[in-house]
Amino acid sequence: MTQVESTFLDKLVAKIGRDQPALIPLLQAVQDHYGYLPEEALRRLCEITEITPAAIEAVSSFYRQFRRRPAGRHRIHVCHGTACHVKGAQRVTDALRNHLRIAETDDTDTEGLFTIEKVACLGCCTLAPVVQIGEATYGHMTAEQVPAMLRDFLELTARRPAAKVPPPLPAREAAEIRIGLGSCCVARGSARVHQALEAALAETHALATVRTVGCVGMCHETPLVNVVMGDGRSFLYGQVHDEDARAIVLRHFKARGLVRKFTTAAARAVDRMLSGQAALPLARYAIEQRDPQIAAFLGPQKHLASEHRGRLDPMDLDEYLQHDGVAALRRCLGEMTRQEVIEEIARSGLRGRGGAGYPTGKKWAAVRKASGERKFVVCNGDEGDPGAFMDRMLLESYPYRIIEGLAIAAYAVGASEGHLYIRHEYPLAVRRIREAIRRCRQHGLLGEKILGSDFSLHLEIMEGAGAFVCGEETALLASIEGRRGTPRLRPPYPAQSGLWGQPTLVNNVETYALVPWIIRNGADAFAAVGTDQSKGTKVFALAGKISRGGLIEVPMGATIRQIVEEIGGGVAGGKAFKAVQIGGPSGGCVPAALADTPVDFEALESVGAIMGSGGLVVLDEADCMVDIARYFLEFTQDQSCGKCTFCRIGTRRMLEILTRLCEGQGRSADLQQLEQLCRMVQASSLCGLGKTAPNPVLSTLKHFHDEYAAHIAGRCPAGVCKALITYSITDDCIGCTRCAQRCPADAIEMRPFEQHEIDTEKCIRCGSCKQACPVEAVKVE
Repeated sequence: MTQVESTFLDKLVAKIGRDQPALIPLLQAVQDHYGYLPEEALRRLCEITEITPAAIEAVSSFYRQFRRRPAGRHRIHVCHGTACHVKGAQRVTDALRNHLRIAETDDTDTEGLFTIEKVACLGCCTLAPVVQIGEATYGHMTAEQVPAMLRDFLELTARRPAAKVPPPLPAREAAEIRIGLGSCCVARGSARVHQALEAALAETHALATVRTVGCVGMCHETPLVNVVMGDGRSFLYGQVHDEDARAIVLRHFKARGLVRKFTTAAARAVDRMLSGQAALPLARYAIEQRDPQIAAFLGPQKHLASEHRGRLDPMDLDEYLQHDGVAALRRCLGEMTRQEVIEEIARSGLRGRGGAGYPTGKKWAAVRKASGERKFVVCNGDEGDPGAFMDRMLLESYPYRIIEGLAIAAYAVGASEGHLYIRHEYPLAVRRIREAIRRCRQHGLLGEKILGSDFSLHLEIMEGAGAFVCGEETALLASIEGRRGTPRLRPPYPAQSGLWGQPTLVNNVETYALVPWIIRNGADAFAAVGTDQSKGTKVFALAGKISRGGLIEVPMGATIRQIVEEIGGGVAGGKAFKAVQIGGPSGGCVPAALADTPVDFEALESVGAIMGSGGLVVLDEADCMVDIARYFLEFTQDQSCGKCTFCRIGTRRMLEILTRLCEGQGRSADLQQLEQLCRMVQASSLCGLGKTAPNPVLSTLKHFHDEYAAHIAGRCPAGVCKALITYSITDDCIGCTRCAQRCPADAIEMRPFEQHEIDTEKCIRCGSCKQACPVEAVKVE
């Protein structure tokens, strides 16, 4: 290696560390620098650290994030999460490969400009299908939009950074304009809207301020702008564009100084538009308290984990403190013993929100009683379920709240060290948590003798490296230690022997987010919400074929129908509601016929699903349930750590059967064999990933058996499985040529004003022609 490269690696090791726990962060830093893991760099790491070549090979080959061959200058991450899958992610991937002329055996174009990488989930499920290139995220993608997206990205990278907008004059009124800058909001353009609002205030000298707030939950309306007047009136604008910003400012605030005379006419024009005297070219306008859609979305919800949603600046510690922030921690340290804190959590009935629903108080008590020289607390933010984004939104919107919950847990169990394990795919969440930890240290809320007590706590962040199995707590702990994320047999449980053999508490993000509310409001108040066995609320990521998707928080016991039809506004596009997939790859599919099932741990298990971490993906009549089962088996088989035979081999055999069914090669004995394999894998796998992997298959076999039978007969009722369908054009064709223009395979000859035909030999069954046809003349058989 050159001297410059050696110096870079030497500085890297000096900063991160030279022992085994530093291995994954070192590899991430090397890949960020080079774009991949060069062999020479890995050899150099072996020379200057205590890490062996075997360890580097084992870890770099295990985690999906790492690549050992050069990549293009820009990486195109195509999300294949559940919501993206059912909305056409594969068609987008195929269109990208065709447009960039990438061979089937490669992932990078011949110019070395772009590399296509399939990712399990980007956590922007309400924008499905989603593509991320660098830090630019594109939502609601279609195959036809691929060329325009690539052009836009290249133009974006070629532009100079925009000049900073001067801040508006200090406001002498309490009026403010709130806008969210979370991942979903930014992907829909909220950063541009934020800049435009700042520019409009600076131009007009209006007496107001623009404030960044956390997630409102109404992802279907992003970018959202909430104008809050000094007298308390609240006005909400949805789906705002940056060109709308000036008009919104003029609608609510008077321009000042010399600018005023030039803006009065514009303000009057906006008033006329908003009062119905002219067509409204702006985003949809609503008053939050009166709009029926907003009332339907928010009405059934109860915000405990997402308390103060859309009102607080995620990074403003002073504002957090003004809204009862740290009050719960202060009470614990000043008024309660460790045992009293645990008893309060136990009495509340809080159960872990990470999937299994284990009683939180019971887990805390076990760690408290365990003997060990050191004790650890860990926040599991490795939200790898495709179709889930609850943890990402909570981490981005409520970083101080998560830290406070973690600190209370550490005090209760007697721990002085902690780790937040967060997905590398969530860069904004990582940045905000890292900054929040720094500010808490500055203000004496972390570190030594917190709030003047004898309690000390030191927190570190560990970024995951793309292994879904690390959501399992023992695999997660192995990853923090710098090893392959493979689960181990339990007992001993982490409560007795976790990180480096010491007692360790592991809870997920949402569990910690609920803790401060319970301590401040009391166990009885929390227990009064929900059902007898499932107390409190649950945060869900509502996505898929739904009219109003977003982050919702409902009392345990709310029904699936209430969530889908009342909160979500029903299935989008006028199609029939078919099922919901709950719990990700470990969950199951619940048919519309069982939509009155309450959402709680026991009720969902009784219909073949599980709560999981909280992904809820709505499916409609155009979705094939056999394809859905195959999709999840493909995911779990790919993500299996390979340690136990039943998971490694059993899921592969199951996937082979499902693939045959989707390709029209199914046999009559397949269904019985598939169910037998499911039972064996379920009973004999080592960890939760393997034990729950059959759930999507078993639930669809039970509730949609007729679709499996149809596939054996060579027919896909939903028209999804390519091998079982044929596209044709009916006599209704008007010869507009749109289908020919959109066809990526040149399977339709362009014949203006004549009925078109599809060459079935060339047709790749992508569906572009059907989507493009304005008269629905494309038929699927």
